[in-house]
Amino acid sequence: MHGEELGNYAYGMWPVVIFNVILFSFFVISFVKPKGKVEWASMGAFVAFMVALFTEMYGFPLTIYFLSTWMGKSYPVLTPFSHAHGHLWLVWLGLADSDLAMTVLHIVSNVMIFGGLYIIHQGWVLIYAAGGKRLVTDGIYAHIRHPQYSGMFLITLGFLLQWPSILTLAMWPILMLAYYRLAMKEEKDVEKQFGKAYGDYKAKVPAFIPKKWGGAK
Repeated sequence: MHGEELGNYAYGMWPVVIFNVILFSFFVISFVKPKGKVEWASMGAFVAFMVALFTEMYGFPLTIYFLSTWMGKSYPVLTPFSHAHGHLWLVWLGLADSDLAMTVLHIVSNVMIFGGLYIIHQGWVLIYAAGGKRLVTDGIYAHIRHPQYSGMFLITLGFLLQWPSILTLAMWPILMLAYYRLAMKEEKDVEKQFGKAYGDYKAKVPAFIPKKWGGAK
């Protein structure tokens, strides 16, 4: 690593890595409330995604190291290991030194991340209040059947927008498939419990992406 790059090296912040992994994992686990082995296995995949993400964001930038080594002097920025040049989307779009572009990137990605947390929370509040005694079809459940997984989709997609890496890009479709399968398994269990009422609800309300925000029609 050259002197200039070493002087701009903005990683190795392992306490920050640990803090962020614990923080986001705690929030999601608190709202999703995994119970069985399948749920905990899927949550483990999410935590692994968080570990990979924050390790590259603050610990060791493996993706940037590989790309800058492979491309050499043709890499788009001169100081790839500075945090300002760690946003790969901006680097490849030629906007790495644009404060406006970086601000917009952070605003959009943070809206997605905290929007996902909000959606998970809205679903959790209603399910907790119902206590498994009634079929929840009001609130956010009038628009989507699985707000917890829609929220996870937004959170992880927001992080991919903010800080993509080889590992997280590879892990993301696997994680989404795991949560899709878990959602389908949960639907079978709920349908056994509530029968035709859930079948009618399922026919009207989409699983993950709302048709419109006017209530279930």
